Amino acid sequence: MKQTLNTTWKGDMQFDAQVSGHTLTMDAKAEVGGNDAGPRPKELMLASLAGCTGMDVVSILKKMRVELEGFNIVIEAEMTEEHPKHYSSMHLIYEFKGKGLDEEKLRKAIDLSQERYCGVSAVYRKAMPLSYGIKISES
Repeated sequence: MKQTLNTTWKGDMQFDAQVSGHTLTMDAKAEVGGNDAGPRPKELMLASLAGCTGMDVVSILKKMRVELEGFNIVIEAEMTEEHPKHYSSMHLIYEFKGKGLDEEKLRKAIDLSQERYCGVSAVYRKAMPLSYGIKISES
């Protein structure tokens, strides 16, 4: 299946990408010639990973009849010092909030996302180590 995405230069360092009918603006900081009109492309790699695995986990937990009151994903990524600068590892922290959450079910949902469903994780895992941790807080 082929997918096409159009990205247009808007001047200076700003680019607008048309994604699923939405405009996503990317830009650089002022000190490197941008206007800070949007996030940086590499940061969007982290957001893509969080969104992909997050949607999987929510969907899987719904099927398991696990009710969440809150859910957050923090990604800690290591960046290389040399050019081309790129992420060399990523650690995801899945933060769940709810009453009586079963850690085994949470871990199973995350494992299914990471190992089977999340295409972003699959690509990143080929390029670098991915790890995760879980934090649970009672409401």
